[in-house]
Amino acid sequence: MVRVPPHERLVLDNGATLLLLPRREVPLIAAQVLLRGGSAADPPARPGVASLVAALLEKGAGARDAYAFAETVEGAGGSFSAVAGPEAIAVRSQFLARDQDLMLELLGATLRAPQLAAEEFEQLRVRQIEFIKAAKDSEPAELLDAYGRALLFAGHPYAQPVHGSERSLAQVTHQDAREYYRAQFGAERLIVVLAGDLDMPRAEAAVRDALAGWPRAAVQPALPPARTRAQRRVLLVDAPGAAQSHFWIGAAGVERKYPRRAALDLVNTLFGGRFTSLLNAELRIKSGLSYGARSSFMRGTVAGEFAIRSFVATASTARAIRLAQQALERLHRDGVSEQMLASARAYTLGQYALGLETAADWAGALADLEFFGLGVEDIDDYPARLAEVDPTVAAAVIAETFPRPENSTLVVIGDAERIGAQLAEFGPIVSMRLTDPDFVPGATGDEARP
Repeated sequence: MVRVPPHERLVLDNGATLLLLPRREVPLIAAQVLLRGGSAADPPARPGVASLVAALLEKGAGARDAYAFAETVEGAGGSFSAVAGPEAIAVRSQFLARDQDLMLELLGATLRAPQLAAEEFEQLRVRQIEFIKAAKDSEPAELLDAYGRALLFAGHPYAQPVHGSERSLAQVTHQDAREYYRAQFGAERLIVVLAGDLDMPRAEAAVRDALAGWPRAAVQPALPPARTRAQRRVLLVDAPGAAQSHFWIGAAGVERKYPRRAALDLVNTLFGGRFTSLLNAELRIKSGLSYGARSSFMRGTVAGEFAIRSFVATASTARAIRLAQQALERLHRDGVSEQMLASARAYTLGQYALGLETAADWAGALADLEFFGLGVEDIDDYPARLAEVDPTVAAAVIAETFPRPENSTLVVIGDAERIGAQLAEFGPIVSMRLTDPDFVPGATGDEARP
């Protein structure tokens, strides 16, 4: 049975939260650090700043420049990475237990004294623009969420692309990054989780020393609920000559604290969360239209999106979207049986246990609980809650959380000349070009620069 191991939780004098979880099986220490803010705190009309700041955390801190920082991590056989999300910047690190002091020194320097060097900033900014351009050329599926959220959550922080757009990144300056750090980094926003073969007293003392005297940041406002429009609409992103169409069907979902999480996980597993799901059966197994289709929920402090994603040959675009919508309708009409739930329950429990094996897994899990204000019962009681889900509970969750096709937003990246007329049946169409420098209609390509 999976249960949260014994651990300590402390709130430091400067407001930072520290969690220590000892695990002696392997001589490793893992750290998961969350700093509230993320891309939701990006400057207006300049998404991508938080993402660049997170990347800069790996590019030198304290007396170590980017090369010396990387050499120190690699020389100890450790790992260190930082990434921005919609509501937080996450820093992850893992070192041998004997190098506990070194890992904590690097974490402290990264948070308190990142170099944020101008030349590193410029390289990262250009690289991110080139990544977006490369995705448009070869992997447009990587951008589906950006287009979908921009349309679905217009006017809300969730609408902003976490990693920026070609247009916004062209306008972001080094000063923006420095100002973001000054305004958004502060101890009271910080969650530090250390798990593994810890020397507990030394770890606590080292974290206290590293964060002592760190000034507070401005109060981070809570995100407002996202206001989404429950109506059929289509965004067609024109990719002339494309041999395939990539599509995204989305609607408002639920927040991380949704009380019927276990039932939601089972139903989504059955609908689009595994190879034998209803959705994949329609689009891949039965029809052979796609190599894969899946569905998922993005759950934050407020409701994110439910989304279906797949890709098909251009000529089959409308048929595949129709099959996906029909699968969604059947889910509402027929629900799921006890036999289906038993299968999903066994699958989910197996995956769940595998995701909570290592010190790094537990560091991430505790950070998630702390960030969203959840108790250990969210993990400890999860298997029991899965066992309680029956077809009646599943039907209630389907009605609450899975959209009807007529209330969903559709994004298609494909050849507009060949598929535009086909898509009219799915709702009013708004078009833009894949080469446009933003993820919303109305941009031109003239203002983006490398």
